[in-house]
Amino acid sequence: VFSKIFSHEALETYLPKIQLVIQDTLRVWSSHPGSISVYCEAQKLTFRMAIRVLLGFRLSDEELNHLFQVFQQFVENVFSLPVDLPFSGYRRGIRARETLLKGLEKAIQEKLQNTQGKDYTDALDVLIESGKEHGNELTMQELKDATLELIFAAYATTASASTSLIMQLLKHPAVLEKLREELRGNGILHNGCVCEGALRVDTISSLHYLDCVIKELLRLFTPISGGYRTVLQTFELDGFQIPKGWSVLYSIRDTHDTAPVFKNVDVFDPDRFGQDRTEDKDGRFHYLPFGGGVRNCLGKQLAKLFLKTLAIELASMSRFELATRTFPKIMPVPVVHPAGELKVRFYGLDSNQNEIVTETDAILGATV
Repeated sequence: VFSKIFSHEALETYLPKIQLVIQDTLRVWSSHPGSISVYCEAQKLTFRMAIRVLLGFRLSDEELNHLFQVFQQFVENVFSLPVDLPFSGYRRGIRARETLLKGLEKAIQEKLQNTQGKDYTDALDVLIESGKEHGNELTMQELKDATLELIFAAYATTASASTSLIMQLLKHPAVLEKLREELRGNGILHNGCVCEGALRVDTISSLHYLDCVIKELLRLFTPISGGYRTVLQTFELDGFQIPKGWSVLYSIRDTHDTAPVFKNVDVFDPDRFGQDRTEDKDGRFHYLPFGGGVRNCLGKQLAKLFLKTLAIELASMSRFELATRTFPKIMPVPVVHPAGELKVRFYGLDSNQNEIVTETDAILGATV
């Protein structure tokens, strides 16, 4: 059922909505009089994408902001010690989850009652219809749990990767310009604006340099450090016996750092994934930002599509610059994120990629 949610056909229906959410967000960032904190704003962006696009909830901005604050409190206490005492992180997390589920139930009920005017099938629609097809209609509790799982899966890791993307484009302006050249060369970017109707999943998939940028981003700044697997059959590894039933941890980050196929592993170099180099083609499981095997990440195509769309819109809609003297350090847990705030100033661009001057700036800059 979940594989249907992330199929090629589903991604095609999500893409116009994803693009709209990103464009609206970048306009807000560009209209902000000062700098923004990228990681915090990226979290709001991915949460909004999950609510509005994946789940199709028609929430007001006020309801959306309230739900986001509750969700943040839930996420901040997910890894608390399971000690159920007043004022403990565990208790705060439980309360936030209860509040969150009440809000989700209200949104689901409104969605089930208001089916008019819908122009695409979202992930929640697929879940509901698949349950009916298999003669096992999902209960409200199951729908709430599935909804929360989808939001959680789409939130932290995508916000982390989005923040890393903006930071690397700031650090490597030549990469950003090469990306713009590819967009122009493929007829996507004309005089600085993305042409209406030009973005389709197949079109984005054909952009080779963009694909290299996202691959390198996820190699060097994989949002999560690793994952777990259960041993199905006793085996030996480097002379050690690993018994059946044990849990094993594989490290994505260490694999990317030590894999012999990658040269200059600390350098952000999208060209390493280019057609004339073989660093991603030599051997198996050297590159696994989404895990590997039959239990790799189901949502990986959606995550990559979101990041690629964000990169396209950043290249075409905005000029952005670091608002501080230095870049913040990077923290690797629980997901990769800036240790301090990544403060960035965004400026909107018009159709000729000239900076959009606000009314206030125009007055201040006028000749007296």
